[in-house]
Amino acid sequence: MKFNRTYTLHEISQLINCEYVGDEKFPVKGMNEIHVVEAGDIVFVDHPKYYDKALESAATIILINKNVACPKGKALLISEDPFNDFNKLSRHFKPFQPSVEAISKTSRIGKGTIIQPNVFIGNNVTIGKHCLIHPNVSIYDNTVIGDHVVIHSGSVLGADAFYFKNREEGFDKLVSVGNVVIEDHVEIGASCTIDKGVTGATTLGAGTKIDNLIQIGHDTVVGKKCLIASQTAIAGCTVIEDEVTIWGQVGIVSGVRIGKGAVLLAKAGVSKDLEGGKTYFGVPCEDIRKKYKEMAAIKALPDIIKKVNNIS
Repeated sequence: MKFNRTYTLHEISQLINCEYVGDEKFPVKGMNEIHVVEAGDIVFVDHPKYYDKALESAATIILINKNVACPKGKALLISEDPFNDFNKLSRHFKPFQPSVEAISKTSRIGKGTIIQPNVFIGNNVTIGKHCLIHPNVSIYDNTVIGDHVVIHSGSVLGADAFYFKNREEGFDKLVSVGNVVIEDHVEIGASCTIDKGVTGATTLGAGTKIDNLIQIGHDTVVGKKCLIASQTAIAGCTVIEDEVTIWGQVGIVSGVRIGKGAVLLAKAGVSKDLEGGKTYFGVPCEDIRKKYKEMAAIKALPDIIKKVNNIS
């Protein structure tokens, strides 16, 4: 998320009432999660395990709960609770805007687009030309939809990220202020849920088609011309490159990358990056040729055990 203007380090420290390390006029242009940060962004970190990753990231302002050595060309915001202070900044720069009508007057809907009854369209939504939005679709604030997009009944675009911090008193939610971007010629099936990014965008690339009952987590990027079958669940911050085919009931953990042209067979469980141009299945999934060999070996085990017992 980029701010409406460049702020100084001192100004940001005043908003969250914390100390800082660096020039008081150090420029602050936005705030983002670590996988999408750029120079001028704030990133937060509150666990020693991830200090180095945050300090060495592209972010130039690190919101951290320890006074550590500040890398050259960067600045620190020293906070007792970086998670909470990141939320404070999110709410300050992008406060929640209640809706007072089914289709917001701030939305922009292109020529030839059909909006069926009982559709909700939030604030600052953009929908392109010649789209078809079926009944009971909910499109949250700031969603961007391209041309020739079809969205079937009951789907929700832009719900909050499933992102919580476990505290003694309960789970503390990370505020979501990102959005969803749907490119041209995408079709979204019925009862799908596509969560907005925490500070960035969750994106479906041009020409991608997704079936019914699919969950796509926050900040995930799905490439162009992908096919995703029913009941697939994709966790946040995943990258799916172009022309990937995912069959039904596949589960994908957060933060992995699936290479161009990969095929994931039904019920595959993805726990690591997958190379493009190959077919995978199983839990955890592996290259199909390797998995077939494993299955053949398992089937042969009873005969092998029987022979060993007879010999002994």
